[in-house]
Amino acid sequence: MGRTQTFDTTEVVRSARRVFWGHGFENASIVELEQATGLNRSSIYYAFGSKRGLFDAAVESYLDEIIRPRLQPLTGDEVAPNALEQYLVGLRAALLQAGSLPATHGCMLVNTAGSPIGHDEAVAHTIRAYTAELREAMTAGVRAARPEASAATQAALAESCTSHVITAMAIVPISPDDAARALDAARGLVTTE
Repeated sequence: MGRTQTFDTTEVVRSARRVFWGHGFENASIVELEQATGLNRSSIYYAFGSKRGLFDAAVESYLDEIIRPRLQPLTGDEVAPNALEQYLVGLRAALLQAGSLPATHGCMLVNTAGSPIGHDEAVAHTIRAYTAELREAMTAGVRAARPEASAATQAALAESCTSHVITAMAIVPISPDDAARALDAARGLVTTE
């Protein structure tokens, strides 16, 4: 007879996500994951197969609950002319919110890209897909904000905005002012005021 699950998987994954976001995969200990989730090691392994399985669930949770809702105004059928500007302003506010995970640790996936697990092919694929999703959202936002620009100019602006966003998310833990400047620079590229 199998075990009966007595915990909320979504809440467990969110709790684990905070540990992985703050410490990275390699530095997140099973003890910390047990403390954060309220599960013992055997329950974690039974539910997720391994620490890595829990990490993969945390990454999906990060994309579905943190990243995609913020990008949603840029990924729908109709993208407002000011959607990219609003995204950049909102991201700036999130990154500069003192004590928050984005402010203290930047982007979970950008950090993962620079860690040993980032070289795992499945993780690398997830990071490349995330970067492509971000680039597509920036492209849609640029097209809506700058419809008069040539396709080549729009592509260059979208690439620049993507780079500025990734830079901001990477550098915010050590230099919030530089992160803010990067996002302000991206905003300056797409506003025509």
